[in-house]
Order: sequence, then structure tokens, then C-alpha cells
Amino acid sequence: MKIEISERAQKWFEQEMGISGKKGVRFLGKVYGSSQIHEGFSVGLDVDEPVSPIAKAEYNGILYYVEDADDWFFNGYDLHVGFDEKQREPEYNFIAQNKEDK
Repeated sequence: MKIEISERAQKWFEQEMGISGKKGVRFLGKVYGSSQIHEGFSVGLDVDEPVSPIAKAEYNGILYYVEDADDWFFNGYDLHVGFDEKQREPEYNFIAQNKEDK
């Protein structure tokens, strides 16, 4: 799994999430809403220290990651985080992985 964060989304996370120290932005599956890949579940965010990440990316010194416990939600997809200018918040796009990417 790959995680990519657009520059505009990076700025939003830096300004809104208050990240410090060894903590990073954790993406997780949460009950409520919907997503491209799961009806009734959406992407949640948490500021935490990684324990057992299955994917991670670092931008401007901030770690973005998905934990092993959330593999059920992200399995088979890469996560591309953009920014919705109208809603003024991140938007999550799931790209199906090729078998070679897994």
C-alpha cells in the first residue's frame, strides 16, 4: 500500500492537526459515512505514535500512516489524499493496486 498526500492537503494537516514529537497522522477505517470502497465506513484520522504500520509516508517531517489493525479497510488499495477546496478539507481517493504492487 502506498500513501500520497497532495501539497495542499499537507498544509491542511500541518495547520489543523497539531502534530508534535514522534506522533503522526494515522488514517483508519471508522463506522459512519461512506467511502469509495466501503458503504457505511469512512476514513478517520488520529494523531498518534505508530505501533505496527503497514504503510507510511513522510512529508515535511510529518509521518502519515496506516496501522495493521486497519488493513481490512485499506486492503488492495493505495490512498491518495487531495484537498477539496469547496469543503475546505482533505478528500480521500482509493486507487486499486496492481497485483505487482502488493
